[in-house]
Amino acid sequence: MANLARNAVTLAGGDRDVPPNSAPVETELKLLAPPGTLDAIRGSPAVLQSARNKGTIRRLEATYYDTADHQLFGAGLSLRVRRSGKHFTQTIKRLSAKNPLERDEWEAPVEEQAPNLGALPTGEIDGIFSRIGASDLAPVFVTRVRRHAIALDVPDGEIEIAFDDGMIEAGEQRESLSEIELELKHGKAAVLYRFGLDLMDVSPLCLETQSKSSRGYALALNLRASAVKAGTSSVCREDTVDEGIAKLLSGCQQQILANLCAAQSGREPEGIHQLRVALRRLRTALYLIRRDLKSPLLQALDADARRFAQRLGPARNWDVFVNETLPTIEKADLSPIAFSALREASEPFREKGHHAVRESLGDPQTNRFLLRLGLAIEQRGWRNDIASESLAILAEPMTKFASRALDGLEHKALERGRKFSHLHPQERHKLRITLKKLRYAAEFFLPLYADQGAANKYLKQLSRLQDILGEANDIITSRALLSDVSQSSQHPAVHRAIGAVIGWQGHVALAGANRMKRRWRKFKRTTPFWTR
Repeated sequence: MANLARNAVTLAGGDRDVPPNSAPVETELKLLAPPGTLDAIRGSPAVLQSARNKGTIRRLEATYYDTADHQLFGAGLSLRVRRSGKHFTQTIKRLSAKNPLERDEWEAPVEEQAPNLGALPTGEIDGIFSRIGASDLAPVFVTRVRRHAIALDVPDGEIEIAFDDGMIEAGEQRESLSEIELELKHGKAAVLYRFGLDLMDVSPLCLETQSKSSRGYALALNLRASAVKAGTSSVCREDTVDEGIAKLLSGCQQQILANLCAAQSGREPEGIHQLRVALRRLRTALYLIRRDLKSPLLQALDADARRFAQRLGPARNWDVFVNETLPTIEKADLSPIAFSALREASEPFREKGHHAVRESLGDPQTNRFLLRLGLAIEQRGWRNDIASESLAILAEPMTKFASRALDGLEHKALERGRKFSHLHPQERHKLRITLKKLRYAAEFFLPLYADQGAANKYLKQLSRLQDILGEANDIITSRALLSDVSQSSQHPAVHRAIGAVIGWQGHVALAGANRMKRRWRKFKRTTPFWTR
């Protein structure tokens, strides 16, 4: 469900200091720890050398409330009452309107473990509280946690580190908790990323993008995380290149984080797809930046993103084949071909691909990359990583940078598309990759240009060309997948189905050849919107 994905991300950026008359903001980074490792991490030099004292140990029991039709969850809110000893604290949280990586948080003491809406300024929090009262709320799930919290003094800030070991309970359903929360008390979010990287030297931790409330709702309602498409670009005409770079990378980071859970579950194939899209968008942004700014830091991030994306590729290819290619051919009713036999023979390969995705998401190298990306954005790391003669570029208007980048990509696409009718498959594949970069770049910079009609026309032609090139590429990919299945199975029904797929796709390729040429010609005739 969309709300689960929307509520999932708890890693936050920005300064902990809260401007007057705004909601208090929780800035927090969560890391999943392997079961049984919390004590070793707590006793590591990374923690002990920064700790003010031994900290405090508490047993916390939090009950999360909502209406029968889960209106709070639907509105992106969570409401809990937490008991610690004889004390009760009521908390309402929501995603920040300023940044989906932050959460607004309101807390107040209450007398018992039941909601008291009068204890908080609910009228200022969300209009939903004008329609519901405490009598409409009922428990949805409970978390029981043993928490050891320690105040840390770190360079440039203060952190509270909390080691949480416990359980989420929703009726008969149970899910264990073993996680570390780093909450910013003073300073900027960069200190969280830096300390998170220090902890990665102690144990193979994983970035956790779901809050306890999101995990509780998923358990209680049997929800699966939804894939999240890229949001609208936030760059604006007033931005300098330096400001624009931060916005572009942050937008890509948000989409990556929002799709980790869906990709991990394996129950939502679109999650892997959108995670790959997010990584391609990030690599496109890094490519555009590095054309002007030679940055070893950004080059290293690009290498990490490329490695991560490559490990997602086989699962995505098998998902497309099993969930899209085969059903499309089956609709032609090519009796007596048993496509079910081919689907069954493909399933072990598909599961192997998804296993590789899960391994990659748990890989320390992947999680270091995610933390380094966040740190680079927060620190504006490119400022100190480029030649001094390039610093002037950072002060340029983003509009100048955008036009230069779009011109370069379009020129590259037109060069690669020369003699289009005679391109070999590998040359056509390179053209398709360049067109993808051009499309992502156009979407990045769209807010900078006034003529949105011209922009939409250009993007439409670009998208239609991409689609048909993608269909041709899927056929080539299918041949490699079918070869794997053919070598693994001797069943006659499987081989008949393989022959039917190859024959059908050969027909599709022939029928689409002229259509592909027409779309290329239409794209070439479309005036770039940034030159008007």
